[in-house]
Amino acid sequence: MRNYVILGDSTCDLNKDLRKKYGIEYVQMKYVLDGREYAASLDWEELSVHEFYNAMREGKRITTTQVPAETFLKAFSDYAKAGKDVLYIGCSSALSGSVNTAMVVAKEVMDIYKDTKIICVDALNSSFGQGIQLMMASKRRAEGKTIEETEQFLLKHRNCVNQCGTVADLSYLRRAGRVTASSAFFGNLIGIKPILISDAKGQNFAIKKAKGARNAKIEIVNYLKEVGTKLENQTIYISHADDEASAAELAVLIKQEISCKGVFLDYIGPIVGASVGPGTIIAYCTGKEETRVGEE
Repeated sequence: MRNYVILGDSTCDLNKDLRKKYGIEYVQMKYVLDGREYAASLDWEELSVHEFYNAMREGKRITTTQVPAETFLKAFSDYAKAGKDVLYIGCSSALSGSVNTAMVVAKEVMDIYKDTKIICVDALNSSFGQGIQLMMASKRRAEGKTIEETEQFLLKHRNCVNQCGTVADLSYLRRAGRVTASSAFFGNLIGIKPILISDAKGQNFAIKKAKGARNAKIEIVNYLKEVGTKLENQTIYISHADDEASAAELAVLIKQEISCKGVFLDYIGPIVGASVGPGTIIAYCTGKEETRVGEE
């Protein structure tokens, strides 16, 4: 069996320690702030977390790009030259064009390096929802599963990676075109927190409203309890957009209501953060397959 690389991108939100632990690599997207382009590093090597989100709080617009084709070309070619196959698990195609670009470039590279296999999987999720799938793939690689076996596992289970969260301000997602909800849903959100999931197509889907931050966290916990399976064996992941206090409050609620292996908290990276806005908190577990599809 040929060795294969497990590759993510800037939307997977796995920090350096997790990437090292699971042997995961990633390709970078870019973002633009005040006319300057930055690499979307998950290690916050240029702007710090607080600088990034404070810019958004000050009303500055941050735009993002997908992974450039030339970045995929270099990465895939370098791995091929090193005799390695590649399993790329990319951000939901409903949110980014990166996985589609990767598929095109992968074919070009495989036409040159005939012995190389490059498989691109649409995670139908982002942030830790994508990151969890990268870690799943790493575990299966460690068990000796082939790249094809790992791909089939992901395709079968990707909609079983469950996401539920809320945002401080839905306008970021709406402006970025990254949320699905009826026009009536947007009618009155004063004091109301939208509850968002990742639907079967990988879209952010607003399923209900909660009155106030506390009730929103309760709704998130209820969702985890409803969809999660074998939660006692799981680590529940929480990603947040520079709001450690809210994330910690959610973690306490989870521990009170759910018997789980543990709760892990970390930041939402710059690409996802630019779309969801500061104050966002999202929780992830694995469980029942999400079959709902959001419609406008």
